[in-house]
Amino acid sequence: MSTTHTPDQVDVRGPRFAAWVTTAVLVVTLVVASFSLVPAGILVAAQAVVFALGAALGPRRSPYGTVYAALVAPRNGPATETEPVAPLEFAQLVGFVFATVGAIGFLSGSGLVGAIATGFALFAALLNAAFGICLGCRIYPLVARFKKPPEQAPA
Repeated sequence: MSTTHTPDQVDVRGPRFAAWVTTAVLVVTLVVASFSLVPAGILVAAQAVVFALGAALGPRRSPYGTVYAALVAPRNGPATETEPVAPLEFAQLVGFVFATVGAIGFLSGSGLVGAIATGFALFAALLNAAFGICLGCRIYPLVARFKKPPEQAPA
């Protein structure tokens, strides 16, 4: 990874910070779900909104990215490692899907569906936070191949 900061690259510490916050939100969601499904549904729905904003606006302008940039990054010093933005946006989209399914599950009274979907999102967030392994980023190259138009053979 490069140490040069460009618009299509971000400091790896930002997404990891976001993953830690996401992990905390999802753990609280599952704890709350053991008592009441509606508040759990509201919590995971709020996280789905955060994921949607991250997918649409990118990691720098997402809610957790904004907090990182304002409060944490100035204390960390300059970035020593960066990563591309596009896979992170895709990972946020995947998180959005799981969090949305979780919210629908909890809010419709299906605690099992809500817990499973939230658990998948939690697993991915914790993996990124604790070990720096972004599952959505790993899947992104496979999906990106389908987005590229087929190359034309020379005539």
